[in-house]
Amino acid sequence: QVQLVESGGGLVQAGGSLRLSCAASGRTFSRYAISWFRQAPGKEREFVIGVIRSSETTYSADSVKGRFTISRDNTKNTVYLQMNSLKPEDTAVYYCAASSGFLVSRNSRNYDYWGQGTQVTVSS
Repeated sequence: QVQLVESGGGLVQAGGSLRLSCAASGRTFSRYAISWFRQAPGKEREFVIGVIRSSETTYSADSVKGRFTISRDNTKNTVYLQMNSLKPEDTAVYYCAASSGFLVSRNSRNYDYWGQGTQVTVSS
C-alpha cells in the first residue's frame, strides 16, 4: 500500500551537510508516522529521527539533536532529512520507514514499510 524510495545520499566532508528525501506512494501516506533509521557496517540498525503526521511533532536520537531535522510535505508525499554538521560516525545506509500505527517508535519492528536505503559517507 505504501512504497518508499530514498535519495540524496552521497560523500561529504566532516562538517558538511546533506538533505535526504523519502518519496512515498499511496493515498494514505499522510496518516503514517515516518522515521529515519541508519545502519553502519557491522552494527545494528538504529533509530535516528521520526515525525508523526504533523511536522510540528518530531523525535530524534540524542546523537543527532541539534544537527538533524526531519520534515514532511504531505502534499508531495515526501519526507526530508536535513543533516548538518555531519561527522564520520554518521556514515551509514539511511532508511526511511513508515508505521501504520501512526506513532514514532525507536523499535524497527513497529514499522510496516521500508525503503531500500541510501548511502551517506562522511570523510574525516
